[in-house]
Amino acid sequence: MNGVRKLAAVVAAGLIAPMIASTVPTARAQEPVEISMWLDTTGGAEGAECIDAAAIAPFNALGNGITVKTTMQANNWDATRTALAGGAGPDIVGTPGPSFAIQLALAGNLAELDAFAEKYGWGDRFAANSLNLGKANEKLYSIPSEIETLVLYYNKNLFEANGWEVPKTLDELMALAQTVNDAGIIPFAHANAEWRPANEWFVGEFLNHGAGPEKVYQALTSEVPWTDPAFVAPLEQLSEMQKNGWFMGGLDRYYTTTFAEAGAALGEGDAAMKIEGTWFVEDVNTYFGEAAGNENDWGWAPVPSTDGAAIFDLGIGQTYSVNANSKNVEAAATFLDYYFQPETQARLLSDCDVAAAPLDLSGQDLSKVDPRLAEMLKALNDAYAANNYGYTTWTFWPSETETYLIEEVEKVWAGDITVEDYLKGHQEKFDAEKAAGALPPLPAR
Repeated sequence: MNGVRKLAAVVAAGLIAPMIASTVPTARAQEPVEISMWLDTTGGAEGAECIDAAAIAPFNALGNGITVKTTMQANNWDATRTALAGGAGPDIVGTPGPSFAIQLALAGNLAELDAFAEKYGWGDRFAANSLNLGKANEKLYSIPSEIETLVLYYNKNLFEANGWEVPKTLDELMALAQTVNDAGIIPFAHANAEWRPANEWFVGEFLNHGAGPEKVYQALTSEVPWTDPAFVAPLEQLSEMQKNGWFMGGLDRYYTTTFAEAGAALGEGDAAMKIEGTWFVEDVNTYFGEAAGNENDWGWAPVPSTDGAAIFDLGIGQTYSVNANSKNVEAAATFLDYYFQPETQARLLSDCDVAAAPLDLSGQDLSKVDPRLAEMLKALNDAYAANNYGYTTWTFWPSETETYLIEEVEKVWAGDITVEDYLKGHQEKFDAEKAAGALPPLPAR
């Protein structure tokens, strides 16, 4: 079993493990210190407040001389990288994925963590090879957190009332979207007003599910170019969706709608579907049922693919690091060791629906986990076992290429450039970062 498959297996194992309690080892600081951490409130403060209660408050209650001071921060990632560029920022640095962390590491913004990994035995605690995702120039700078994938969410009541079948192929998805649109309903509750990188969710899914994970792997390893025709057709389908106004009713709405508004549209039945990651489970139940004042329920399915095969793309949705300019690097590392204890990760999963890091949760109490989330993670593990997993852009793309992918696709959607031109520019960025040695680690298939 290679490292990626083992990574998935240990997470899935935690979902079906017997439930027992255990204690958390603690380390005592020499002098009382305070370290800072920013928690993202984009789309609502509930998730950040839950993390604060499930992980930060229990650590502060240990009385080991280290206190973590949290700041609720809207648009946290933009605020973080701006602060770091000016030599400031929080002691604990969070990013949206490994490619972002590598960019910060190469810029000298993050502290090396190899000594702490050895001190705390992280190499044994985390799934084999998973820490390699946090390395730059052979040094460890970030810890991967939140194993995730993307799925197709849908309003079950709306589908049942209209007799719609959940699509399995991309052609079926296109046909259904047209049917939904003709019925006066928004096909997809998608938006990027609060998070422009939401663009990459759709580009990445259509690359992987349209051309296939093997073709994406070949492009990431430079065996085939990104201009390969296999990548053109699915991105043209995605562009057609946008030009048809199927994402929230039009490009103008896609660019101005908040996540809360999009979620509410899905829950109320004003929109039928939503392609988003497993992180959406943290909020989805606020839009459905009694909590939202409706009688609707939600379901999920694999994002459709060209041939109907179930494909799940591997994502690391968060990384944590220590600010290179922190005056309390050791205290910050002590907190990270606590944060990535199985007990803490299980509490975050159970209480906050925050996907766990790639470590073994066997023996933890996961009785409160939404069974649908458990199903998603099991499906993700099955995809790894079948060697049919795909690659999320924020985990496996180099940072400048990823930024190009996010921003320039809007020119395609606007009709300013062709998909072929877009992929040509993507290839140029990728080649430049490859030459600079900035490609993220890529597990062999």
